[in-house]
Formats: sequence, C-alpha cells, structure tokens
Amino acid sequence: MSFEHRGAWIQLAVTIGAYATYLTLLVRRADGAPLSATPYGDLIAWMIGGSIVVGVVLTIIIGMFGGERARRTDVRDRAINRLSDQVGASFIIIGAVAAMILAILEVEHFWIANAILVGFVASGILSSIARIVMHRTGVPSW
Repeated sequence: MSFEHRGAWIQLAVTIGAYATYLTLLVRRADGAPLSATPYGDLIAWMIGGSIVVGVVLTIIIGMFGGERARRTDVRDRAINRLSDQVGASFIIIGAVAAMILAILEVEHFWIANAILVGFVASGILSSIARIVMHRTGVPSW
C-alpha cells in the first residue's frame, strides 16, 4: 500500500471520527433543548483544528515507518489526487450553495454553519473514498 493510499485511509478515518465526535458533543450539550439554541462555534473550531492536527500527526507517523521509497509519488498518484480533489470540491460547492440558500431564507446561523460543515465533511469522505477506489482499481481513462 502506497503512502498516498494510506493517507487516504487516514483522511477518511479522521474525517468520520471528527464529525462523529462533533455530533456526539453537540447532542450532549443540547441536553434535550433545540440544537439551534445550542452553542456550537467552539465545537466546530475544535473539530476542524483537532482533525488537522490528528491527520498531520498520523501522516507523519506513517511516513516515518514507510521508508523513503514509500513516500515517492508518481504520475498515477498525481492523477488520483487531482481526480479525487475534483470529487471533493463539488461537495464543498454544494455545501456553500446550500448555505447561501439558507441565508437567503434567513434561517438561523446554526443551520447555515452546519450546512457548510456538512459540505466539508462530505468532501473529505467522498474524496478519500474516490482516492482509495482509484488506488485499488486504477485511474479511469475517459
């Protein structure tokens, strides 16, 4: 398994774990009250910051034990990264459009922020899955 392939698994696990932790803490904090009335900004900030730190640390650890040869990238790895980033970018755009629609409808800030967050989470998950699938099956040639 290449360094890039392992990195995709790390990104997938960290993204799912961070979002699950955010949702768990948010529901606990709400304690039966409406979610939109629950303070959420610090949870989002900690989720984003924590997932970046955990992802970087795990990638460094994998890189330390993989050897120099495992960290090399080739044309295939670059093509996989480009295509999977395109898959992920589409969901960031979907989240932004959803947030814009919610803002136009003057929905509470909580739902707007969470629409953007879901776009980022979906982007991370789906680009990781695309990267993993392409590492296993190859880059599609259109």
